[in-house]
Amino acid sequence: MARIRWFTRTSRVVALCSFANFINSADRVIMPIAIVPMTDMFHWTLHAQGWILSAFAFGYFTSQIIGSFWATRLGVKNVLICSVLLWSIATFVTPLLASSITALVVCRIILGFAEGLGLPTIFHLFAHSIPVEERSRAFSYLLASGSVGQTVASVLCPHLTWEACFYWFGSFGFLWVLLWYCFYPEDSYSGEEAIPLHMPKVISHSIRWADFILSKPLWAIYTAHFAMNWSSYIIMQWLPTYLWRHLGANAQSLSLTAVPYIVNSVFGIISGHVADGLLGSKNWSVLNVRRLMTCIGLVGPALFLAIFCVVDHLAFALILVSISMGLSASNSAGHLSNHVDVAPNHAGTTFAISNTIATIPGILCGPVTASLVTASDGKWRSVFLGATFVNLTGAFIYFTSSVATQVL
Repeated sequence: MARIRWFTRTSRVVALCSFANFINSADRVIMPIAIVPMTDMFHWTLHAQGWILSAFAFGYFTSQIIGSFWATRLGVKNVLICSVLLWSIATFVTPLLASSITALVVCRIILGFAEGLGLPTIFHLFAHSIPVEERSRAFSYLLASGSVGQTVASVLCPHLTWEACFYWFGSFGFLWVLLWYCFYPEDSYSGEEAIPLHMPKVISHSIRWADFILSKPLWAIYTAHFAMNWSSYIIMQWLPTYLWRHLGANAQSLSLTAVPYIVNSVFGIISGHVADGLLGSKNWSVLNVRRLMTCIGLVGPALFLAIFCVVDHLAFALILVSISMGLSASNSAGHLSNHVDVAPNHAGTTFAISNTIATIPGILCGPVTASLVTASDGKWRSVFLGATFVNLTGAFIYFTSSVATQVL
C-alpha cells in the first residue's frame, strides 16, 4: 500500500494545506465560545447572537464558486495566500469592532468570504497533485487538521480573555504565509495534471454549468454534504451556549467542548486509513466504500444526537456529542472524497458548489435555532431532532443515488 512520505512534494502540499485548514477551522470556532462573555458585556439578545453567529456563513456562502474560478484563473498559490491573509486580518480586528453589532456582522461576513475561498482552492490542488491511492488519507488529514484547529481553539479560548483569542489566532495566519513561502514546492503544481492519477480520465471540452447542477450523482454528494453540515453548524455555533445556559457548564467546563473535535480528528484519520485499506483489499469497490463511510458519517451522528437532546447530565451529553462528531468524520472518506471520483477534472468546482449548498445550514442555524428555542420556552429538543431527520434523509439519498465513476 502506498504511503504519504514526509518531506516529499506531496507531503509538503498536504502539510501546508492542512495547517491552513487548521487555522481556518480554529478561527471560526472562536466566536461561538467568545460570544458567551461578549453577550454578558454587550447585553445581546438570543436573536442578536444568532445573527452574529450566522454572519460568517453569509460570507462563506458567497465565495465558494468564486474560489474555484479564481484558483483556475489566478493560480492556487495566489488565491490561497490572499484568502489566509484576509481571514486572519478579519479575525485580528474583531475585538476592535465588537461594540457595534453592524460592524461586527460585516467583519464576520468578510471572515466567512475569505475562509470560503480556502477549501475549494485546496480541493483544486489536491485533485491535480495527490495520487488516487493516497487521496482518502490526504483528505482525512486535511479535514482532521480542521478538527485539531477547533480542538486547540476550544481548549485555549475559555482560559483567555475573549479579545486575546482573536489576536492570537489571527496572528497564526500571518505565520502560515511565511511558512508557505519557505516550504511550498514550486514545481509540484503547474496548473495542469502534474502526476499520474492512476485512473482513466476523459477530458470534456463541452462542460456546461448545467452539467454541475443537473447531475443526479452530484446531487447525491450535495445532499449528503448539506446534511453533514446541518448537524456540524448546530454543534459548532451553539454547543458552548447550550452547555452554559442549559446544562450549567462554567468557564472551565467550556474547555470540554474540545473533546468532540479531538474525537472527530482521530476518527477522521482512522476512517481514511480504513477506507484505503478496504480499497486495497480488492474486495470492496470504490462506490461501496464511499457509501459505507457516508452512511457511518450521517446515520451514526443522527442516532446519537437524538439521544443527546434528552440528556441533562453534562458529562454524558459530552460523550454523546463527541461520538456523534467522531462518526461524522467518516464523511471525509465518503462523499467528500467522492468529488474526485465523479469529476476528477472539476473537483474544485463541484466541491465549491457542494460547499455553497452546504453553507445554507450555517446561514439558517443561527436564527432558526434561536426561534425554535424561544418558541419552545428554552427547550432545545426540536433543534437536535431536526438535525437527526436531516441526517437520515441525506444518508438515504446518497446511498440510493451515488456513483463512483467519472461523470464530468
